[in-house]
Amino acid sequence: MNSHALNTHAAAASRRNGFLLATFGSIAFSGKAIIVKLAYRYGVDAVTLIMYRMLFALPMFLILAWWAGRGKPPLTWRDAGAVLGLGFCGYYLASFLDFAGLRYISASLERLILYLNPTLVLGLGIVLFRRRVTRRQVAALAVSYAGVLCVFGRELTLQGSNVPLGATLVFGSAVSYAIYLAYSGEEVKRLGALRLTGLATSVACIICIAQFLILRPVSSMVVPSEVLWLSVLNATACTFAPVLMVMMAIERLGASLTAQTGSIGPVSTILLAVLLLGEQFTAWVAAGTVLVLAGIWLLTTQPRARSAA
Repeated sequence: MNSHALNTHAAAASRRNGFLLATFGSIAFSGKAIIVKLAYRYGVDAVTLIMYRMLFALPMFLILAWWAGRGKPPLTWRDAGAVLGLGFCGYYLASFLDFAGLRYISASLERLILYLNPTLVLGLGIVLFRRRVTRRQVAALAVSYAGVLCVFGRELTLQGSNVPLGATLVFGSAVSYAIYLAYSGEEVKRLGALRLTGLATSVACIICIAQFLILRPVSSMVVPSEVLWLSVLNATACTFAPVLMVMMAIERLGASLTAQTGSIGPVSTILLAVLLLGEQFTAWVAAGTVLVLAGIWLLTTQPRARSAA
Protein backbone atom coordinates (compact mmCIF):
# COMPACT_ATOMS: atom_id res chain seq x y z
CA MET A 1 0.00 0.00 0.00
CA ASN A 2 1.52 3.34 -1.08
CA SER A 3 1.83 6.43 1.11
CA HIS A 4 -1.15 8.17 -0.51
CA ALA A 5 -3.42 5.21 0.21
CA LEU A 6 -2.11 5.03 3.78
CA ASN A 7 -2.80 8.74 4.29
CA THR A 8 -6.31 8.37 2.85
CA HIS A 9 -7.00 5.38 5.09
CA ALA A 10 -5.69 7.23 8.16
CA ALA A 11 -7.80 10.29 7.33
CA ALA A 12 -10.93 8.16 6.94
CA ALA A 13 -10.24 6.39 10.24
CA SER A 14 -9.68 9.70 12.01
CA ARG A 15 -12.95 11.06 10.62
CA ARG A 16 -14.84 7.92 11.64
CA ASN A 17 -13.39 8.09 15.14
CA GLY A 18 -14.31 11.78 15.30
CA PHE A 19 -17.96 11.03 14.55
CA LEU A 20 -17.99 8.29 17.20
CA LEU A 21 -16.45 10.62 19.78
CA ALA A 22 -18.90 13.42 18.95
CA THR A 23 -21.87 11.04 19.12
CA PHE A 24 -20.94 9.44 22.43
CA GLY A 25 -19.94 12.82 23.87
CA SER A 26 -23.32 14.30 23.00
CA ILE A 27 -25.18 11.31 24.46
CA ALA A 28 -23.08 11.49 27.64
CA PHE A 29 -23.77 15.22 28.03
CA SER A 30 -27.49 14.59 27.61
CA GLY A 31 -27.47 12.09 30.47
CA LYS A 32 -26.77 14.88 32.96
CA ALA A 33 -30.40 16.02 33.03
CA ILE A 34 -31.58 12.46 33.67
CA ILE A 35 -29.20 12.03 36.61
CA VAL A 36 -30.25 15.36 38.13
CA LYS A 37 -33.94 14.47 37.88
CA LEU A 38 -33.25 11.08 39.50
CA ALA A 39 -31.29 12.71 42.34
CA TYR A 40 -34.11 15.17 43.07
CA ARG A 41 -36.30 12.20 43.99
CA TYR A 42 -34.21 11.82 47.17
CA GLY A 43 -35.05 15.31 48.44
CA VAL A 44 -31.68 16.95 47.77
CA ASP A 45 -31.59 20.61 46.66
CA ALA A 46 -29.74 22.23 43.75
CA VAL A 47 -26.99 23.79 45.91
CA THR A 48 -26.06 20.45 47.48
CA LEU A 49 -26.40 18.47 44.27
CA ILE A 50 -24.18 20.73 42.19
CA MET A 51 -21.63 20.86 45.02
CA TYR A 52 -21.23 17.11 44.94
CA ARG A 53 -21.00 17.03 41.16
CA MET A 54 -18.23 19.65 41.18
CA LEU A 55 -16.47 18.15 44.21
CA PHE A 56 -16.04 14.85 42.40
CA ALA A 57 -15.14 16.55 39.09
CA LEU A 58 -12.55 18.99 40.53
CA PRO A 59 -9.57 16.58 40.74
CA MET A 60 -10.06 15.48 37.13
CA PHE A 61 -10.21 19.03 35.78
CA LEU A 62 -7.18 20.09 37.84
CA ILE A 63 -5.23 17.21 36.29
CA LEU A 64 -6.49 18.23 32.83
CA ALA A 65 -5.38 21.83 33.37
CA TRP A 66 -1.94 20.67 34.56
CA TRP A 67 -1.51 18.20 31.70
CA ALA A 68 -2.62 20.67 29.01
CA GLY A 69 -0.38 23.41 30.46
CA ARG A 70 2.87 21.40 30.55
CA GLY A 71 5.74 23.30 28.97
CA LYS A 72 3.61 26.38 28.34
CA PRO A 73 4.12 29.89 29.77
CA PRO A 74 2.45 30.65 33.12
CA LEU A 75 -0.79 32.60 33.14
CA THR A 76 -0.58 36.37 32.95
CA TRP A 77 -2.82 38.52 35.16
CA ARG A 78 -4.97 39.12 32.09
CA ASP A 79 -5.29 35.38 31.48
CA ALA A 80 -6.13 34.74 35.13
CA GLY A 81 -8.88 37.36 35.07
CA ALA A 82 -10.30 35.89 31.86
CA VAL A 83 -10.26 32.37 33.31
CA LEU A 84 -12.07 33.56 36.46
CA GLY A 85 -14.72 35.39 34.45
CA LEU A 86 -15.25 32.58 31.96
CA GLY A 87 -15.31 29.95 34.70
CA PHE A 88 -17.94 31.88 36.64
CA CYS A 89 -20.14 32.56 33.62
CA GLY A 90 -19.65 29.49 31.47
CA TYR A 91 -19.53 26.69 34.01
CA TYR A 92 -20.67 27.85 37.45
CA LEU A 93 -23.64 30.08 36.60
CA ALA A 94 -24.75 28.01 33.61
CA SER A 95 -24.61 24.80 35.65
CA PHE A 96 -26.35 26.22 38.71
CA LEU A 97 -29.24 27.75 36.74
CA ASP A 98 -29.64 24.50 34.81
CA PHE A 99 -29.77 22.37 37.96
CA ALA A 100 -32.24 24.77 39.57
CA GLY A 101 -34.50 24.82 36.50
CA LEU A 102 -34.62 21.03 36.24
CA ARG A 103 -36.61 20.90 39.46
CA TYR A 104 -39.58 22.49 37.65
CA ILE A 105 -39.49 21.23 34.05
CA SER A 106 -38.98 17.94 32.25
CA ALA A 107 -35.60 16.76 31.04
CA SER A 108 -36.93 16.85 27.47
CA LEU A 109 -37.83 20.56 27.60
CA GLU A 110 -34.57 21.36 29.39
CA ARG A 111 -32.48 19.80 26.63
CA LEU A 112 -34.43 21.56 23.88
CA ILE A 113 -33.91 24.93 25.60
CA LEU A 114 -30.18 24.30 26.04
CA TYR A 115 -29.94 23.25 22.40
CA LEU A 116 -30.91 26.80 21.45
CA ASN A 117 -27.33 27.74 22.33
CA PRO A 118 -26.15 28.33 18.72
CA THR A 119 -29.05 30.75 18.19
CA LEU A 120 -28.09 32.63 21.37
CA VAL A 121 -24.48 32.91 20.24
CA LEU A 122 -25.78 34.34 16.96
CA GLY A 123 -27.97 36.82 18.84
CA LEU A 124 -25.09 37.93 21.08
CA GLY A 125 -22.94 38.45 18.00
CA ILE A 126 -25.60 40.74 16.56
CA VAL A 127 -26.07 42.71 19.80
CA LEU A 128 -22.50 42.86 21.10
CA PHE A 129 -20.40 42.77 17.95
CA ARG A 130 -22.82 44.32 15.41
CA ARG A 131 -22.62 41.30 13.14
CA ARG A 132 -25.02 41.17 10.21
CA VAL A 133 -27.77 38.56 10.14
CA THR A 134 -29.04 36.79 7.02
CA ARG A 135 -32.59 35.76 6.15
CA ARG A 136 -31.56 32.13 6.58
CA GLN A 137 -30.39 32.86 10.11
CA VAL A 138 -33.63 34.67 10.96
CA ALA A 139 -35.59 31.68 9.64
CA ALA A 140 -33.44 29.36 11.76
CA LEU A 141 -34.19 31.41 14.86
CA ALA A 142 -37.92 31.41 14.18
CA VAL A 143 -38.08 27.66 13.56
CA SER A 144 -36.01 26.77 16.64
CA TYR A 145 -37.93 28.94 19.06
CA ALA A 146 -41.25 27.77 17.63
CA GLY A 147 -40.16 24.23 18.55
CA VAL A 148 -39.36 25.17 22.15
CA LEU A 149 -42.63 27.10 22.51
CA CYS A 150 -44.49 24.07 21.18
CA VAL A 151 -43.16 21.85 24.00
CA PHE A 152 -43.35 24.67 26.57
CA GLY A 153 -47.04 25.30 25.89
CA ARG A 154 -47.89 21.62 26.22
CA GLU A 155 -45.86 21.23 29.42
CA LEU A 156 -47.49 24.32 30.93
CA THR A 157 -50.88 22.64 30.70
CA LEU A 158 -49.56 19.44 32.30
CA GLN A 159 -47.01 20.56 34.91
CA GLY A 160 -48.57 23.77 36.22
CA SER A 161 -47.46 27.26 37.21
CA ASN A 162 -43.79 26.45 37.96
CA VAL A 163 -42.97 25.67 34.33
CA PRO A 164 -42.27 29.34 33.39
CA LEU A 165 -39.83 29.62 36.32
CA GLY A 166 -38.02 26.44 35.36
CA ALA A 167 -37.88 27.37 31.69
CA THR A 168 -36.58 30.85 32.56
CA LEU A 169 -33.81 29.40 34.76
CA VAL A 170 -32.70 26.95 32.07
CA PHE A 171 -32.87 29.66 29.40
CA GLY A 172 -30.69 31.80 31.67
CA SER A 173 -28.26 28.88 31.80
CA ALA A 174 -28.17 28.77 27.99
CA VAL A 175 -27.58 32.54 27.81
CA SER A 176 -24.76 32.30 30.37
CA TYR A 177 -23.01 29.58 28.41
CA ALA A 178 -23.54 31.47 25.14
CA ILE A 179 -21.77 34.48 26.70
CA TYR A 180 -18.91 32.16 27.62
CA LEU A 181 -18.67 30.91 24.02
CA ALA A 182 -18.86 34.43 22.60
CA TYR A 183 -15.97 35.71 24.71
CA SER A 184 -13.79 32.60 24.98
CA GLY A 185 -12.53 32.56 21.40
CA GLU A 186 -9.50 34.77 21.96
CA GLU A 187 -8.56 33.01 25.20
CA VAL A 188 -8.79 29.61 23.49
CA LYS A 189 -6.21 30.83 20.97
CA ARG A 190 -3.93 31.97 23.79
CA LEU A 191 -4.24 29.02 26.17
CA GLY A 192 -5.64 26.18 24.08
CA ALA A 193 -9.07 24.61 24.42
CA LEU A 194 -8.14 21.85 26.88
CA ARG A 195 -6.12 24.09 29.18
CA LEU A 196 -8.84 26.75 29.24
CA THR A 197 -11.53 24.14 29.88
CA GLY A 198 -9.54 22.58 32.71
CA LEU A 199 -8.81 25.94 34.36
CA ALA A 200 -12.25 27.49 33.90
CA THR A 201 -14.07 24.39 35.09
CA SER A 202 -11.78 24.13 38.12
CA VAL A 203 -12.75 27.71 39.00
CA ALA A 204 -16.43 26.79 38.69
CA CYS A 205 -15.95 23.71 40.88
CA ILE A 206 -14.36 25.80 43.64
CA ILE A 207 -17.17 28.39 43.44
CA CYS A 208 -19.84 25.68 43.72
CA ILE A 209 -18.15 24.15 46.76
CA ALA A 210 -17.74 27.58 48.38
CA GLN A 211 -21.37 28.41 47.64
CA PHE A 212 -22.49 25.30 49.52
CA LEU A 213 -20.28 26.08 52.53
CA ILE A 214 -21.69 29.63 52.69
CA LEU A 215 -25.37 28.77 52.18
CA ARG A 216 -25.69 25.39 53.89
CA PRO A 217 -24.52 23.89 57.20
CA VAL A 218 -21.88 21.16 56.92
CA SER A 219 -24.48 18.70 58.20
CA SER A 220 -26.28 19.11 54.85
CA MET A 221 -23.51 17.05 53.27
CA VAL A 222 -25.22 13.99 54.71
CA VAL A 223 -27.29 12.72 51.81
CA PRO A 224 -28.54 9.29 50.72
CA SER A 225 -25.83 7.08 49.23
CA GLU A 226 -27.80 7.00 45.97
CA VAL A 227 -27.23 10.76 45.58
CA LEU A 228 -23.48 10.28 46.04
CA TRP A 229 -23.30 7.57 43.41
CA LEU A 230 -25.43 9.58 41.01
CA SER A 231 -23.12 12.57 41.57
CA VAL A 232 -20.03 10.44 40.87
CA LEU A 233 -21.67 9.24 37.65
CA ASN A 234 -22.60 12.83 36.75
CA ALA A 235 -19.08 14.12 37.38
CA THR A 236 -17.34 11.40 35.40
CA ALA A 237 -19.59 10.05 32.64
CA CYS A 238 -21.68 13.20 32.05
CA THR A 239 -19.17 15.98 32.75
CA PHE A 240 -15.48 15.14 32.41
CA ALA A 241 -15.65 12.33 29.84
CA PRO A 242 -17.87 14.18 27.31
CA VAL A 243 -15.69 17.30 27.57
CA LEU A 244 -12.70 15.24 26.46
CA MET A 245 -14.67 13.38 23.79
CA VAL A 246 -16.04 16.56 22.24
CA MET A 247 -12.61 18.24 22.27
CA MET A 248 -11.07 15.18 20.58
CA ALA A 249 -13.92 15.16 18.04
CA ILE A 250 -13.28 18.82 17.21
CA GLU A 251 -9.63 17.98 16.51
CA ARG A 252 -10.73 15.35 13.97
CA LEU A 253 -13.86 16.91 12.47
CA GLY A 254 -13.76 20.63 13.19
CA ALA A 255 -16.23 22.60 15.29
CA SER A 256 -19.01 22.75 12.67
CA LEU A 257 -19.32 19.00 12.00
CA THR A 258 -18.98 18.23 15.70
CA ALA A 259 -21.82 20.63 16.49
CA GLN A 260 -24.02 19.05 13.81
CA THR A 261 -23.31 15.56 15.14
CA GLY A 262 -24.37 16.86 18.56
CA SER A 263 -27.93 17.09 17.27
CA ILE A 264 -28.39 13.59 18.64
CA GLY A 265 -28.31 15.14 22.14
CA PRO A 266 -31.97 16.23 22.42
CA VAL A 267 -33.14 12.94 20.91
CA SER A 268 -31.08 10.85 23.35
CA THR A 269 -32.30 12.96 26.30
CA ILE A 270 -35.92 12.43 25.33
CA LEU A 271 -35.44 8.68 24.90
CA LEU A 272 -33.63 8.37 28.25
CA ALA A 273 -36.32 10.51 29.93
CA VAL A 274 -39.04 8.21 28.61
CA LEU A 275 -37.17 5.04 29.64
CA LEU A 276 -35.73 6.11 33.02
CA LEU A 277 -37.99 8.92 34.25
CA GLY A 278 -41.32 7.85 32.83
CA GLU A 279 -41.79 11.13 30.93
CA GLN A 280 -44.40 11.05 28.19
CA PHE A 281 -43.35 11.14 24.55
CA THR A 282 -46.17 13.09 22.94
CA ALA A 283 -46.75 14.47 19.47
CA TRP A 284 -45.99 17.92 20.90
CA VAL A 285 -42.55 16.79 22.10
CA ALA A 286 -41.88 15.12 18.74
CA ALA A 287 -42.91 18.22 16.80
CA GLY A 288 -40.91 20.54 19.04
CA THR A 289 -37.81 18.38 18.71
CA VAL A 290 -38.06 18.27 14.92
CA LEU A 291 -38.46 22.06 14.75
CA VAL A 292 -35.50 22.75 17.06
CA LEU A 293 -33.24 20.37 15.15
CA ALA A 294 -34.39 21.85 11.83
CA GLY A 295 -33.61 25.36 13.04
CA ILE A 296 -30.12 24.38 14.20
CA TRP A 297 -29.54 22.58 10.91
CA LEU A 298 -30.45 25.76 9.02
CA LEU A 299 -28.08 27.73 11.23
CA THR A 300 -25.08 25.39 11.01
CA THR A 301 -25.21 24.50 7.31
CA GLN A 302 -24.51 26.75 4.39
CA PRO A 303 -26.51 26.61 1.15
CA ARG A 304 -24.52 25.52 -1.86
CA ALA A 305 -23.47 28.28 -4.18
CA ARG A 306 -25.32 28.27 -7.48
CA SER A 307 -23.23 27.16 -10.41
CA ALA A 308 -22.66 29.60 -13.21
CA ALA A 309 -25.12 29.31 -16.10
